[in-house]
Amino acid sequence: MRTIAYIDGFNLYYRALKGTANKWLDVRALLQLVYPKNDFEIIRYFTAQVKPLPHDLEQPQRQQVYLRALRTLPGLEIHLGQFTSHEVRLPIMSTLGSTQPRYARVLKTEEKGSDVNLASRLVHDAHEGRFETAIVLTNDSDLIEPIRIVTQEIGLPAGVLNPCKQPAGGLRAAATFYTVMRATAPSKCQFLTDLEDAKGPFTKPRNW
Repeated sequence: MRTIAYIDGFNLYYRALKGTANKWLDVRALLQLVYPKNDFEIIRYFTAQVKPLPHDLEQPQRQQVYLRALRTLPGLEIHLGQFTSHEVRLPIMSTLGSTQPRYARVLKTEEKGSDVNLASRLVHDAHEGRFETAIVLTNDSDLIEPIRIVTQEIGLPAGVLNPCKQPAGGLRAAATFYTVMRATAPSKCQFLTDLEDAKGPFTKPRNW
């Protein structure tokens, strides 16, 4: 079945990959493992370019190497949103409710645009008839409405691949089919340590 996959990159990372040894993930292999009968003509990967943090200055470099690995996959397209970080003043939890709560300055990071980009592409592709079925890899309830539009108003099947066991409310009801990714799946779908593209050879980041 002619399929387009829509991957919520940050949701996948924080729900299934962070803190594991599986971040060097071949997303095409993952999709084929879970849905072996689908023909993934296009895989749309939605993310944003991160900024260096005081405790992890090399994070952007690791991400760029991973995006380079993703670009070696046939049919994969990367759609970038924006990543912002700024200082905010927030109350300390242990002092809430006291007459003189204490505050701390923290670095707040936010990813902007990926959800809107994913939703827009999903609905547009459905209107254009570019797929026979869509698969959205996410656990973000903000994507319920675009999935519902595709399944109920446009009349095309759209499934959800949830990267974690805890379901976001409403996603299952909006989708034509719903799959929970097994925790062991990413470990079976890793890129080779050494890869090559048009620019030459490159290697999995050491800290990954």
